[in-house]
Amino acid sequence: MKILTIAIPCYNSAAYMKKAIDHAVVGGDDVEVLVIDDGSKDETLEIAQEYESRFPGIVRAIHQENKGHGGAVNTGIDEAQGIYFKVCDSDDWLDYDSYMEILEALRSCISGPQTLDAMISNYIYEKQGAKKKHGMRYVGTFPEGRIFTWDDIKKPLNTHRYVLMHSLIYRTALLRECGLRLPEHTFYVDNIYAYTPMMYVKTMYYLNVPFYRYFIGRADQSVNEEVMIGRMDQQLRVTRMMIDGYRPELLKKKSHVQYMVHDLGIIMSVSSILLLRMGTKEALAEKKALWEYLKKKDLVLYMRIRHSFLGRVLNVPTKPGRKMAVRGYSIAQKYFGFN
Repeated sequence: MKILTIAIPCYNSAAYMKKAIDHAVVGGDDVEVLVIDDGSKDETLEIAQEYESRFPGIVRAIHQENKGHGGAVNTGIDEAQGIYFKVCDSDDWLDYDSYMEILEALRSCISGPQTLDAMISNYIYEKQGAKKKHGMRYVGTFPEGRIFTWDDIKKPLNTHRYVLMHSLIYRTALLRECGLRLPEHTFYVDNIYAYTPMMYVKTMYYLNVPFYRYFIGRADQSVNEEVMIGRMDQQLRVTRMMIDGYRPELLKKKSHVQYMVHDLGIIMSVSSILLLRMGTKEALAEKKALWEYLKKKDLVLYMRIRHSFLGRVLNVPTKPGRKMAVRGYSIAQKYFGFN
């Protein structure tokens, strides 16, 4: 039995995927590394098969017809043999020292009396050309170094803190039990991955280590702002899917409600600010329609997000107000280092 499965979805990743795999296989026999070739047209599959032959019992090369990032993650969940599951994008990598601590913590949880649903760790923005490395930490919000529940979270996440796919390791069985299936041929589904299973999570463990190194810098990268604006339809599709997927009946604790509302609020903010940056009449109409969609689906949820700090800032009805929101976003982007 493997402790951890690391799925590495790859599409035309031959130029950079080796770093991701090299940093994953150092986990040794406790780890399974699934290198999932999503119908690449370059040497991605050959590289994956080379690693499979070099690291038998650790690396598995999986080929599939192109289904997009979500389809590759779905395949990883289906094929995983590890008790826990993590996704590492092919242009990112894992920090060695943090990795060893993560595996040790997972071992202790497996042998302990409580079942762990999700492990949370920090990530670092490896932003190309940046002199200072920014990252995401959760000190002061989540208890450290032990299993905890929603009852133990006394302070909600700040506006600039949010849990992404890069922060998370899930119990594999939980992903299957909650029926998670990411949409195929769609970008930005990592937001669904970080959102939907957390409604089913009851026990967590926060390890204050910079485990995930999140590379930002390729011009064609999906999180490049210009690319995101060009794929705005997919960003909006994912946002609406998250709205549709909100399940308040699963949220029994106040802190759990706060967490899920905060998470969806961040995605609403991202979609809104991109539409504001586009600035066209059509984009502003799309923004209004998105908030109306949320209001129609769940009035209580709408009121919580709309009257939050970000909700108020992003919905100032005047042109100067919209400019102020975009300017505030640019300042925060520079200060916190996110893309």
